[in-house]
Amino acid sequence: MAERHLRPVGKDCLVAFGGNLYSVPARKVRPRQLVEVRATKSQVALHSTVPDVSGETLLSSHPRAVGRGVVVKQDEHWDGLPTGKNRRTTTGDEPPPPRSESSASGRIGPLQALLNRAAATQIEVGRRPLSVYDELTGTRPFTTNFPTKESP
Repeated sequence: MAERHLRPVGKDCLVAFGGNLYSVPARKVRPRQLVEVRATKSQVALHSTVPDVSGETLLSSHPRAVGRGVVVKQDEHWDGLPTGKNRRTTTGDEPPPPRSESSASGRIGPLQALLNRAAATQIEVGRRPLSVYDELTGTRPFTTNFPTKESP
């Protein structure tokens, strides 16, 4: 007897099932691809929903984890994933440089530069008093005193 579920593959080639994470080969899947999880009491098998050229669907098989929060992986499954060598990483040794404030120094900050480049900043917006909208909708402004039943 086996449970069968569809689960998406994460960017790190891990599939979440039963509160645990199980690895699949990075070279055989893509992020957010759905895989079928077939789980028994002792084993979790991860299958592709589309057979490969040889007709095989099995991606990986792992012993079922006991408890929650366990990562069950095979290191060779991560072959082909970025190592982080060319990505920005911090070691915690050096604090990041503080952001510069453009208004004090006279330079244009990154947000203002982006807004200056945007075509939306070139659009002229019409301005009119709110009373124009009151006339169009047939409503009165909230500041108008309406006669009440108590007043004669």
